[in-house]
Parts: sequence; C-alpha cells; structure tokens
Amino acid sequence: MSVSGNERNSCLTIGRMAPDFTALSTDGIVTLSQYRGKWVVIISEPGNFASTSTSSLIALSTYFDEFAKRNVQILVVTIDNNFSNIEWKMNIFNTYGIIVPFPILEDRDAQIANMYGMVNPDRIYEESVRDIFIINPQGRIKAILTYPVSCGRNTFEILRIIDSLQLTDAYNVYTPANWIPGDPVVLPTTQNFNEAMLRQQGQSGFNCPNWYTCYLDYNSLTQRDNISELKKRS
Repeated sequence: MSVSGNERNSCLTIGRMAPDFTALSTDGIVTLSQYRGKWVVIISEPGNFASTSTSSLIALSTYFDEFAKRNVQILVVTIDNNFSNIEWKMNIFNTYGIIVPFPILEDRDAQIANMYGMVNPDRIYEESVRDIFIINPQGRIKAILTYPVSCGRNTFEILRIIDSLQLTDAYNVYTPANWIPGDPVVLPTTQNFNEAMLRQQGQSGFNCPNWYTCYLDYNSLTQRDNISELKKRS
C-alpha cells in the first residue's frame, strides 16, 4: 500500500483534497484517484467479523443501488489482510445470501487509517474508529463523520448528506435541519444589503419569512426558470 508523502501527516478538513493512496483490495489493486469523476465514500471498519461492522456491510450492500444512482463509489477500509477481507465477504454471502458489491481494502500497516486520522488514540485497542469521508468528483473532502466503535452507522443519513451535497453543487441551495429529499430547501444567506431588503420586503420571488431565510420548493429545482434565477443570484 502506498500513499502520497506530502499528505501523510496533514490535518484533514472539509474542503481539502483527499490524500491519494493505492491498496490491495478484494477487487484487486485500488487507487483512490482512479475514481475521479465519481463521488467516493470511504468507510473505515475496526475489524472483520464483528457484529456491528458486518451489519454495516449488509446495510451498505442492501442500498448499494441507491449509491449507484448518485454516482457514488463505496470503499471500505479495514486493518485486516486481503484474505480475511475475502473470507468476510464469503461469510456474509454464505450466512445472509448477500453479495458485498464494493471493494474492501487491506490496511495492515494502518497507513490509510493514520493518513485520514482514523486511529483510536488509545493504542491499546489497536483499532480504528468508525469514520466516513465523503469526497466529491474533483477529489475534495465534502463531509466527515466519526462514530465510536460501539455505534453502527445510519445508511439513510449517508445518502441524505450526499443528496444535500449534490443539490448544493447543482443548484447553489442549502438544506435546513432535519431535511429529507422532497422538503423545501433554502437559499444561501445573502451578503448583499439591497438583496436583503428585497427578501425582507417579499420582493425576491421566494418564500422569505425574514431577510436571511428564504425557502424554495424542492420540486421546482427541476424547472428551468427557477434554475436560471438561482444562477443569477449565486
């Protein structure tokens, strides 16, 4: 497994380029940069054959088509070797009848885990935390989620975040708290006083209860006039 040397010890935050790496996986050799043009979800699992980790793979596999619809590539990283990763996938198929359709990457020396800050600081456990990195088609980190080892992830929340990020990229809109697809979205808060006055006075053409909060119907995003208007205001 190899990583880019100048990225090895850098602090990763949203907006930064995701460090590239090459690793052996259950699908052969995988390099992160080979997926440019796709959204990528990197998921760390503390170890194979654990109940919570297995439930995560099953959930991701069950909803794999939903990720594929969104142009998303899933990469799971574990500290176990490739033979163990293959056996884990075989065991899931033999036990549950589910084929895990995405690669599981070997990270025996924890280089990926260390590079992405996924190592438990209490080294006595020698396990990674449950991290998720969502990376856009240009290779930039757009979201980071961290869970304790004891807590399984919510697959629907991962999909919800991806939907929100893709809406922002496509239409320059934000999503409010507890938003789910179909709910109204909001415009970014204006930095312009004149625009704020128009919003406050109800002259902006949007549903604005105040100058800094303007709602837009989710379904209207597909209408050409609204898209054109959003681009003018971005």
